[in-house]
Amino acid sequence: MSARALLVPRAELKRIVDAAEAAYPREACGLLIGRIEDDGARRVSRIAESANVDASGRADRFEIDARVYIETERGLRGSAESVIGLYHSHCDFRAQPSTLDLELAWEPRFVWLIVAVEGGQAIHATAHALSGDERRFEPLPLLSDDWEPYPERAPGGRS
Repeated sequence: MSARALLVPRAELKRIVDAAEAAYPREACGLLIGRIEDDGARRVSRIAESANVDASGRADRFEIDARVYIETERGLRGSAESVIGLYHSHCDFRAQPSTLDLELAWEPRFVWLIVAVEGGQAIHATAHALSGDERRFEPLPLLSDDWEPYPERAPGGRS
């Protein structure tokens, strides 16, 4: 796997996409649980879905239920896994962190997985991590567990 990539099992990625579509026109959200490898790659083992408890009434906001976060962290004590990030959807907006996402990024080690949903249909998913100075997000390769490297072509363009 590529260093500094986010690897998400296909079944968990489908759960995230399904939740994003079901929540439309509001944003869906939840936690990514797994581990960070020595080479910096992040490996998700499962997700913890959360209700979007944002009370602003705005469709372009999300807030993870604090109880879900606390219960998840409590359940992971003593294990090799931890909360390594979060996911949320963007409704009728691109799958890139917004200015508000950057302002609200509270945990520097977290990865952010964002699903763009247009008209109720998920169309794109991306992964991002805060830069070292925490002033911007940097894209991460998003891979599923059925991903394989492209084969190399033989010289002359034939494989």
